[in-house]
Amino acid sequence: MVSYAKWFPAALTTLVILASISCSSGKTGATADFTIAATPGTITLTRGSAPQQISVNAGSSNGFMGNVSVSVSGVPSGVTVSPATLTLTPGVAQNLSIAADSSAAAGNAVLTLNGSSGTLSHSSSVNVSITPPPADFTLAVAPSSLTVIAGAPGSSIAVTANPVSGFSGNVAVAISGLPAGVSASPVSLTLVPGVSQTVSLTATPTAPAQASTVTLTGTSGSLTHNATFALNLQGAAASLSDVTTYHYDRSRSGLNAAESVLTVANVNSSHFGKTGFYGTDGKVDAQPLYLANLTIGGRSHNVLYVGTEHGTLYAFDADDGTRLWQTSLLGAGETPSDDHGCSQISPEIGISATPVIDRGQGAHGTIFLVVTSKDANGGYHHRFHAVDLTTGADTRTPTEITATYPGTGQNSQGGNVIFDPSQYAERAALLLLNGTVYTGWTSHCDRGIYTGWIMGYDESTLQQTQLLNVTPNGSMGSIWMSGSGLAADSAGSIYALIANGTFDTALDANGFPSHGDYGNSMLRLSVVNGRLTVADYFTMYNTLSESSQDLDLGSGGPLLLPDQVSQGIAHHLIVGAGKDRNIYLADRDNLGKFNPASNPADNNIYQEIQGANLGDSFSSAAYFNGSLYLSADNDALKVYPLNNAKMSATPSSVSATIFPHPGPTPTISANGLQDGIVWALESSTSRQAVLHAYDATNLAHELYNSNQAANGRDNFGVGNKFITPMVINGKVYVGTPTGVAVFGLLTP
Repeated sequence: MVSYAKWFPAALTTLVILASISCSSGKTGATADFTIAATPGTITLTRGSAPQQISVNAGSSNGFMGNVSVSVSGVPSGVTVSPATLTLTPGVAQNLSIAADSSAAAGNAVLTLNGSSGTLSHSSSVNVSITPPPADFTLAVAPSSLTVIAGAPGSSIAVTANPVSGFSGNVAVAISGLPAGVSASPVSLTLVPGVSQTVSLTATPTAPAQASTVTLTGTSGSLTHNATFALNLQGAAASLSDVTTYHYDRSRSGLNAAESVLTVANVNSSHFGKTGFYGTDGKVDAQPLYLANLTIGGRSHNVLYVGTEHGTLYAFDADDGTRLWQTSLLGAGETPSDDHGCSQISPEIGISATPVIDRGQGAHGTIFLVVTSKDANGGYHHRFHAVDLTTGADTRTPTEITATYPGTGQNSQGGNVIFDPSQYAERAALLLLNGTVYTGWTSHCDRGIYTGWIMGYDESTLQQTQLLNVTPNGSMGSIWMSGSGLAADSAGSIYALIANGTFDTALDANGFPSHGDYGNSMLRLSVVNGRLTVADYFTMYNTLSESSQDLDLGSGGPLLLPDQVSQGIAHHLIVGAGKDRNIYLADRDNLGKFNPASNPADNNIYQEIQGANLGDSFSSAAYFNGSLYLSADNDALKVYPLNNAKMSATPSSVSATIFPHPGPTPTISANGLQDGIVWALESSTSRQAVLHAYDATNLAHELYNSNQAANGRDNFGVGNKFITPMVINGKVYVGTPTGVAVFGLLTP
């Protein structure tokens, strides 16, 4: 039997579905046959809405036992049937899913189910009505992720009600899910379809840092729709009247978000330049530190603390350069250490690492630092000092740095590795965490025998309370990070990038190196049962090859990002780069460990951007307003936006300047999220140093450099390797081989 489909007039469409059946023998004189039925027989499809289901069944007559093949005919354009065919067993129903997309014409149609089995065929039909969707709206918010800084100017979102099927009503929007201390202005909206409105979000200075999902609920009559965005609330930067540690904070963000004096408008060679130079007795390799409103000699001063490689600590009035005090921290009859005939730290070694300040420790506050020296008999010394902020005097007898650690690695005796002061320098910035000052130790000139040491000292007693060797049964694996510092998060974990050295590719049952050797790794450390231990790590699949070629990750420093939110989940991330020219973004909750089978993609890490840097990285990154800023040796300064908790694979802008060796560690000043300025140094030791300032929104827009003014007005001498500019209170402080250059707004 054959069925013919007839089309209704105008928008009427007819679908015919035929079913056929294969026969089997029945009773003598009666032919086995089948029937086909569809339930329901009438459906309504709304364009763009969820599909409708129909149940199709084949009935048996006179003992029919065959299979029935079913196809569908008469399907109008824009209508889909899934699956396109069925094979039915008599008495067992199957479903068809039928939907109309937005292109389907409104009207009526007949779908025909064509069933066949051998020479038998039958059909059943379903009446279909296709209707447009009801008038409705969708609610959208942009951006999908927003950062708000406590106490800073507000950040805005745009909210839009988009009409569907001629919707023309107004939409009332309410906001929910704002964390404590965050307010919205306006608190509610009335939207006209297709017209965006903005909402400004601000946080009080005391609002705690956290990640939240904020919901916008739009209502019009009986219609309700939601839109959400991720809110990343950062703690107040307004408290940054002091700079007490390297790169501003323990996360090493490189961001001063409370700078209200220097702006994109006034940082140019007409209004900004070198305003002073504070001379010292040696090279300034450590980043200067700053305290506001400290009383010294009966007067209140903003104070700049500067350590030199000659072993001298200075306190300058940060505004006019007056020397408030200076003190030599060398032992009696001692000199700064010699450089062992190499240029890593040269020509002498005294104070190399950036100190750390605790304003609440001791009678007047304390600055902690390590000083290296050499005695008259040729012996080398490293001592941990605690110095009064107002007088420059040691508050306690300095502690001589000594250590032994269980292991059979280089310079071991009797089952213990021994710390030989002649083999080491303290280059990494000090970290103060929970009353303990942590130091990381690098090789003194990469000669001789050395391993990787991290030590912690009680800030009250100056006694060693924590000790870890990260290559105790091997060699090398030092901690230097080009002068960057050990980083720490709010949970009390410590992070470090380790230089090339022994790594045990044989792993224990928990995936950790079987002999405790972590050369060329990213580490997370925790204090467990009173002891500093490795809690997690990452190293690349080809770590042994990289170490053998001196392509270590530990040439760069770590940066801990503020929580990055994706799909309502806060990710805790760390970024670092070394000499292999890759950028590594790791999950601090699961760094990734070691997987040699991940060649060549390191799929055990959260994200890796291979070949991102044109040269080795002797620097660390900075973070501002959802983006990472970083550079490398003989490379441009670049900015990488973060979206949905991942780095863009390519930079959104780059500087025109290519920075010579060693490449810059950027510093960023801003007033909340406004007037972001990226500061970077050309700091080659063989030519004139140059301070650059860039618009943080576009690194192609250089605001200023110290070569622009006529007659060398802003020149400040040759560069100083690995130095980082420090920006505070309208001034930029730059360490040099002979002191600190000071930049600020020029006097009219």
